Amino acid sequence: MNHKIGFNPLSRTTAHRRAMSRNMVTSLLRYERITTTKAKALEVRKAAEKLITRAKEDTVHNRRIVAKYIQDEIVLAKLFKDIGPRMKERNGGYTRVIKLGFRQGDAADMVILELVDYSLDNADKKAEKKAAPKAKAPAKKAADKAEKPAAKKTTKKAADGEAKKAPAKKSTAKKAAPKAEEAPAAETAN
Repeated sequence: MNHKIGFNPLSRTTAHRRAMSRNMVTSLLRYERITTTKAKALEVRKAAEKLITRAKEDTVHNRRIVAKYIQDEIVLAKLFKDIGPRMKERNGGYTRVIKLGFRQGDAADMVILELVDYSLDNADKKAEKKAAPKAKAPAKKAADKAEKPAAKKTTKKAADGEAKKAPAKKSTAKKAAPKAEEAPAAETAN
């Protein structure tokens, strides 16, 4: 019989199961979408939903309770400042499980576990926003530096460089000339 079994131990020790659950919940809250097996997703979903319910009300007590489970400060802040307020109107059911099929190798049921308000369009826009400012800022700074200070520095460097290059050319010419003279002399001797 299957009475009063409160959770699926997932064939792992207690410490391993807790660590895995914490890691998966943190990943779910960070990326808002993860791919895993069906059994793991159903267990992770329980913990994630409880944490999101706590995050709907931002108090010191709730933050401390959630911080016991999620140890990444960035994800913790995101949960209370972004995800919690987004789910304020919902009374539960913050996640969904989408079936993918069977994993090749062991035929385990694979699913996508995601937050209900997750959309691919939002994820693409966030990725573009993060990539775009990083690419533009260094290019502008480099262009500004190249225009103004570079012109002044090149004139000073050019004057210094010409003064240094002129003696160097004479010395190489002197060294090259004797070698050229020695080569024909050696040929005539033979």
